[in-house]
Amino acid sequence: MDKDSIVLDEETLASYPQQPHGGKLVNRVLTGKERDEAMEKAKQLPTIMIDLEAVITLEMIATGVLSPNEGFMVEDDYKSVLTNGRLTNGVVWPVPLSFAPIGDRNEQIIQTLSVGDDVALADETKEPVAILKLADIFHYDRDFRASHLFGTTDRNHPGVDSIYRRMGDTALGGPIQLLRRVHWGPFENIRMEPKDTWKLFYQDKKFNSVGGFITGANPMHRGHEYIHRNALEELDGLFVQPLVEMAKREYTRHEFRMLSYRSVLDNYYPKERTVLAPLRVTYIFAGPREAVLHAIIMKNYGCTHALIGRDHAGIGDFYDKYAAHTIFDEFTSDELGIDIRLFHEVFYCTRCDHPATDQTCPHDERYRINISGTGIRELLRYGVLPPKEIVRPESARIAMQGIQPKGVDENNQAVSPVGKTIKSIFPYYLNRSRLGGPERNKPLVAEELTIEDLETAIMDVRSNADRVYKEISDEFSYVSDTLRSTQAGWIADARESLHKQQEMVVDYLEEKVNKAPDKASDEFMYQDKGEAEHELKVAQRMFDDIPSALRAEELQYRTWNPLPYQRYRGSDES
Repeated sequence: MDKDSIVLDEETLASYPQQPHGGKLVNRVLTGKERDEAMEKAKQLPTIMIDLEAVITLEMIATGVLSPNEGFMVEDDYKSVLTNGRLTNGVVWPVPLSFAPIGDRNEQIIQTLSVGDDVALADETKEPVAILKLADIFHYDRDFRASHLFGTTDRNHPGVDSIYRRMGDTALGGPIQLLRRVHWGPFENIRMEPKDTWKLFYQDKKFNSVGGFITGANPMHRGHEYIHRNALEELDGLFVQPLVEMAKREYTRHEFRMLSYRSVLDNYYPKERTVLAPLRVTYIFAGPREAVLHAIIMKNYGCTHALIGRDHAGIGDFYDKYAAHTIFDEFTSDELGIDIRLFHEVFYCTRCDHPATDQTCPHDERYRINISGTGIRELLRYGVLPPKEIVRPESARIAMQGIQPKGVDENNQAVSPVGKTIKSIFPYYLNRSRLGGPERNKPLVAEELTIEDLETAIMDVRSNADRVYKEISDEFSYVSDTLRSTQAGWIADARESLHKQQEMVVDYLEEKVNKAPDKASDEFMYQDKGEAEHELKVAQRMFDDIPSALRAEELQYRTWNPLPYQRYRGSDES
């Protein structure tokens, strides 16, 4: 079916278990004759040139991703959002949709405009993308936006830097009409608009609940999978949306991130209950406020639940790692109209032999492999496949192809210092010689670690991560199995041999004690009785420490009820 032919009327939407944010699924996409007439009109209008980020925002507005907004915000809504996190009508909206174009030519055009005018917005092809109906023209204060949205005016914050690079002095507000949608390249065939997902979830698949999951810079890892599987245990469907297009160069390229997700979902997820689609969105870098925006976007795609992990949309050290959780104390599920599910930091515990969080795992860091998105990216950049416990090889192999630059420099370093990478994934390494191993005599210093330390940590985990739980399980099974044919006979043979050998040592020392003098004639050459007795005592203790061989006949005592099985169940038949 042609996407443009999908129409969701208010009555149909009202029958679904979810509703669009603000009660209205916006559609500002012109089609057919109306679109042709508007395109001709746009060519006669004053034109403002816009960048790719603005093009993406226009499409998000027009297709309903940012409902109930129908265009760029007027000043009252813009300031209300920055100061209160809400539109002037009270509807929650955490991030302003503002349009303040830069460039000398654009500034000249803006000076000729008045409220009520129509203006064409064109991309780099100089072809119109949309028409903006001006409802407001107001001064754009960069510092005001930065301090209220990001909590800082530090240009090291990528969101703050973007304001000063991309935004001018005058903002234009008003509703838009989208004339054409830019081709999504390799994602064109799998792109989905809200009207597509509402129909898919609730008409085609008959879901009653859907968990939304938006993810950014990293390939799919086992932390994501932990969240997804928890959600699928109670929800009908899962909607996974990796962000595409806008990304910092250090990130995994979005084509490869999407393919890494697909490779894992195809092999490990229930296909009829899992939907994967790219989310072409601008990176705002707004930390906790962006987490709220993502929850609203999930809602506008029809999701009943928003799955939010630790440090969702986090930016370095600018925000607390759980700021994306505490923000929902202010913007609650009831007010947002979507059930917010918060997940703590996920790691892999080799003692549990399972992904876990501090909420579910009692073991300390000596058994942990951390799931750090940045650390995983840096391992891939070094040319190392991360441990399978934190990234499935299907995901890592593809993602590695989308990481630049490759390898290491002349100092065996990559983009991130190697010590930082080791510390982020192998938390035990600075204080312990190996996974689950003893403490080091002197802790290592992260800044002094080298590529050789990374090799050691990687090889250690590859060799030992499987062993921790397996060897514990093996020990439990050896002392528990009464069906001894399930156990290796050579273990019992070895234990019996140990017993015989140590018994021989004890017998010999007993004889030695019997013959030893009370006092040696030369303490440097001979032993007295007291020293011989001490030797014997140690040997006897070692004999006691040797575990039993546990043959089948030796375990008959464990069958304490001799009744035949049928009689044990209560049958009187012989």
